[in-house]
Amino acid sequence: MTAIEWIIVIFAGAGTIFSLFAAFGLLRFPDVYARLHATGKNATGGVIMSMFATFLFFLLQQDIFLGTLLLVILFVFLTTPIVTLTVSRAAYRRGVPLDDIAIVDELKEEYAKREETHTEKQEGN
Repeated sequence: MTAIEWIIVIFAGAGTIFSLFAAFGLLRFPDVYARLHATGKNATGGVIMSMFATFLFFLLQQDIFLGTLLLVILFVFLTTPIVTLTVSRAAYRRGVPLDDIAIVDELKEEYAKREETHTEKQEGN
């Protein structure tokens, strides 16, 4: 195997291992917030590494430049953190409880302050 093939294998293998660990996280983590963390890491780590290995294979082995694959990598890299944050905040607002292992709930005070100012504004109108 050439050095280029080894680089492709390393990226593909790392992406596969990353995705495997994320799958174990989905099964083993106790609550929705930790599971969202595992899926977010899978998308930004495992999927991007696998796509980059595919990009390198086609670029270096087949001499085909796939610009759309680079755009997909960029899209996944930019949107995954936003989506996981949005879903976790929606779950928190709906009252999905944290696991007992959670020590600090930093959002509890923040949402209590927001609710307090919101009710004050409504009473003032």
